[in-house]
Amino acid sequence: MRILALVPGGIGDQILFFPTLEDLKQKYPTSTIHVIVEPRAKSAYRVCPYVNEVLLFDFKDRNGLADYLNLLGVIRDREYDLAVSLGRRWTVGLLLWLNGIPVRVGYKTNTSWFLTNPVPLKTEQYAAYMYHDLLQGLDIQTPCPPLKVTLPKEDIDWAEAEQKRLDIKDTGYIMIHGGSSKLAIVKGIDKIYPVSQWQKILDEIQQKQPNIPIVLLQGPEDAEWVKMMMEGYPNLKVTKPSDVGKLAAMIAGANLMLCTDSAPMHLSVSVGTYTIALFGPTQAEKLLPPDQDRYIGIQSPSGNIADIKPETILQAMWRG
Repeated sequence: MRILALVPGGIGDQILFFPTLEDLKQKYPTSTIHVIVEPRAKSAYRVCPYVNEVLLFDFKDRNGLADYLNLLGVIRDREYDLAVSLGRRWTVGLLLWLNGIPVRVGYKTNTSWFLTNPVPLKTEQYAAYMYHDLLQGLDIQTPCPPLKVTLPKEDIDWAEAEQKRLDIKDTGYIMIHGGSSKLAIVKGIDKIYPVSQWQKILDEIQQKQPNIPIVLLQGPEDAEWVKMMMEGYPNLKVTKPSDVGKLAAMIAGANLMLCTDSAPMHLSVSVGTYTIALFGPTQAEKLLPPDQDRYIGIQSPSGNIADIKPETILQAMWRG
């Protein structure tokens, strides 16, 4: 069986979709699974063992007829038996119908005319559970598995070498990710916790736990944030993993992950690291697994992430 999954969104959305792919593979163990994702999300599949090929399409771009015709040809060439679509645009359903894919699963909406197996959309739950609901359209009723990733050996080796370079291999460490996403701010979603408030947290950690290293996670957009964080704190360490696998391996070695709502947060959950995540405009109960003491979401009382008091974060840390 040849299966196609269409998964719009970023790296975090892909990680939240991994349990659905896992159960698809469990149900159809000899199947070939392909995914269509946005270019920004392709790297997530470095740590996913269930997918045979990753195809690219920018779902959120202003796609014209030529773009959809090109995608139509890509799908038709592969002759899929089953398609699972996370997106809700009727144009995607039409595309799958035009390709003659016999079984087409997606969410039931006012425009889901081209789906053969529509599934009720239940948004008021953990996103991984919501995605997993799609399998009900295939009569798969199993509980949603926990998030997990498979790390390539070379990425584990890299992380061990990086820990040795930073002199943290035998001490454990706290990792901090500031969520410096310029793209999110452009879209009106500010997930960046102010540096001045991070500094209050650093002060107390260094006072109470002076011997535990603190590692800043620097992504492609974080150079300015790291520079500001380093001012006055020369003992901070910085890691710059070059891909999702190496990032996950570094997070796996941490005693604690302090972060905002982000792809590293989902990776932290996937590798089982104790996680405290800050939420402003997004909702913790939809993005962290419920009933899990290892993953704590701190929700801003106002929707503005800057309104989370450092004292609230520190209380959660010391309680853990």
